[in-house]
Amino acid sequence: MNQAVDFRHGILLSNNSNPQSIAFSSLKITQQKSCFQPGYRTAYKNKRCSALLYSTPVSKLVGQAERSLVEKDSVCDAAQFTTFPHVQSLRNFPKKELFRKVVMGERANCSKFAKELASGVDIIVNDAFSESHKVLASTVGVARFCGTCMAGFYFEEGLYKLKKIIKSSESPYLAIIGGGNLAEKAAALKFLASTCDGLIFFGSMAFQILHALGVTVPLKLVDLGALKEAVSIVESAKSRNIPLVLPKDVWCIKDHIPEQMEIFSVHSIPEGWQPVDIGPRSLEDMINLLSRCKFLSGIGFYGLQLLSVCLDKSFFKFFQKVTWIGPLRFSSPKQDEGGTFKLAEALSTLSGCDVTFVGNTESNFFSNGNILKSSAVVWKVLNGRKLPGLMALDRVYPYLVDWSVTYVDPMRPLVVDVGSGNGLFLFGMASRRKEMNFLGLEMNAKLVDRCLNGVHRIGIHNMHFISTNATSTFRSIVSSYPGELVLVSIQCPNPDFNKPENRWRMLQRSLVEAIADLLMLGGQVFLQSDIEAVALRMKNEFIEYGEGKLALAEHSKDVATNELRWLNENPFGVPSDWEKHVLDRGDPMYRLLLSKVESNRAKKMK
Repeated sequence: MNQAVDFRHGILLSNNSNPQSIAFSSLKITQQKSCFQPGYRTAYKNKRCSALLYSTPVSKLVGQAERSLVEKDSVCDAAQFTTFPHVQSLRNFPKKELFRKVVMGERANCSKFAKELASGVDIIVNDAFSESHKVLASTVGVARFCGTCMAGFYFEEGLYKLKKIIKSSESPYLAIIGGGNLAEKAAALKFLASTCDGLIFFGSMAFQILHALGVTVPLKLVDLGALKEAVSIVESAKSRNIPLVLPKDVWCIKDHIPEQMEIFSVHSIPEGWQPVDIGPRSLEDMINLLSRCKFLSGIGFYGLQLLSVCLDKSFFKFFQKVTWIGPLRFSSPKQDEGGTFKLAEALSTLSGCDVTFVGNTESNFFSNGNILKSSAVVWKVLNGRKLPGLMALDRVYPYLVDWSVTYVDPMRPLVVDVGSGNGLFLFGMASRRKEMNFLGLEMNAKLVDRCLNGVHRIGIHNMHFISTNATSTFRSIVSSYPGELVLVSIQCPNPDFNKPENRWRMLQRSLVEAIADLLMLGGQVFLQSDIEAVALRMKNEFIEYGEGKLALAEHSKDVATNELRWLNENPFGVPSDWEKHVLDRGDPMYRLLLSKVESNRAKKMK
């Protein structure tokens, strides 16, 4: 039985079921393999797998699940998933218990739960771009238990739009920012203030910026804990002499009587009233600026003089790129007549300007090609964070390595150190074995820069380092190397002792399979750790996922091993930095060598 499940989006995939909707767009390449596709376009059918639409809306599932949990933030216990129901028995499973298991396993990225989801699945197509900022079992955890994890078309579309937002080559660039939680978005706002040529604020963040500018506003609307961040954003804009456009008046609703609306100045909002939209004066000022001004200089409407050169030419036409980040609709009964709605309408009429709207909207102003609904994803990236859902994908390396430039002789045998750290092992090996080329793959970009500087300073021509996640890029990088891969080393990976079932692991099936495929016959894999359980796990996973291509190396009599066949000494005589540290404190290292052998399957094919 091959199956697939997507609980969050209300889709169950299994065979022998009647699909209510079919969407082939992201799955044309998977018609001969079983597939699990989390996310947007999920229901599909092929020869081995068909789709069943689960009738209960997922928002209700999660809501009911949360209410059924005794502690919403409780940690997943892998033991409770030992009896997780099979897909075909879900209809008869007690709902509350199912909801509790699903939500806890999903949010905690429970290894047991992820393995259940990926059971019997060969390929994962992830289209849940809006969830890529979270570490979830259905998007991150399952990648450990499948041969391939790739992006669907909807995911790629979202990633394309995200890159377009971050790209700062199009200038001048204007950002329109709404919503709240300035403290959580401070790093992102500083980035925008350092790259954009103008910022327009509305929503609760506008009051934070007004307060930082010295404007009197109701303190109930100001997060005093974020004052330092707000001042820093203002100072960044001042240093670049870019405009900060802020509202003068706002529409407010009366507490407990949302139908009652009044307009107040931003600095005279009475008690019992809550701002929900920009007022008519603010809207008029903004539209006038956007329609008549070609150039705007100065900071804000208050505290500093607003300088503008008023021309008949559209102000927006001065900008080549405009990004709106934040909600378009508020909880107002008159929202269709509101200020932000009309501002968006004016923005949508522009031509010759690249406009992108980020956030949920029911408006017809923007085409789908200009809308990216995943605002949480955008804020996380602008904050300088990585997307776990993206990191879990098997993706091609972003550029081709020119091996003829990288090495003097790219036909030499290649040695790859996965997780090369500060490069001590490779520097020692490269100086001893000049007939080989050495490549370090390391996620920490700062360490890679330091190693590359060392390579250039010393003048070594048979060594190189690349900043990358080898789990997803090893195959695409190393497969293009013209010579033979003779040795791969993985040394002292992080064991993640605290909650190993909830954490990302460096050694995954896709990496093992890539190494086993690309090694030359007789090539070796060197594994070592100062934690015996970690070394044993690496050994077992290489044997299991190597599919008969890797076996423990046979050693000559002069190579000392203990009763468990761990090597007593480093076979290459070059310690890594951590290995040296462990030996200096008198602790043991657990080492082994695996060799590439001819698999039984290859023998039968001869």
